[in-house]
Amino acid sequence: MKVLRMTSNLAFFAIGIAGLSACTTQPPTESKADGYPTQARVEYVLQCMEKNGGQTYDTLYPCICSVDKIAELIEYEDFAEAQTFTYMRSAPGEAGGLFRDPPRANELRKRLKDAENKAATACFIKAK
Repeated sequence: MKVLRMTSNLAFFAIGIAGLSACTTQPPTESKADGYPTQARVEYVLQCMEKNGGQTYDTLYPCICSVDKIAELIEYEDFAEAQTFTYMRSAPGEAGGLFRDPPRANELRKRLKDAENKAATACFIKAK
C-alpha cells in the first residue's frame, strides 16, 4: 500500500508540474547550465520511468541522473531534433521518409542512442 501511495504521489507531482508549465504564458524555463527546458526534462524523466518499471523512487533518481548525463553529452537543440526523428520515423509512406531517410536523422538518432546508453550505464538504469 505504501508503494501505491508513493506512485500516486509521483503521478500527481508530475501532473502538477506539467499543468503549471501549460498554464504559463511564458516559454518553459531553461537551466542556465545546459539550455534544457524544465518541461523537456520532466517529459524525459516520466518516459524513462515508464520504460524502466513505472513511477517509483527506484526509477525516479536513475532517470533524473540519466537526463542530466544526456544534457552533458548533447545540446538541447540536437536532443529535441533527435527525439523528433526517433518518434516520427515510424510514420508510414513519404511523410515518414522525411524522418527516416536524411543522413542527419541517422546521425542524431545514433548520437542520442549512444548518450542514452552511456547515461544508463552511469546511472545504473536497468531496463525492465
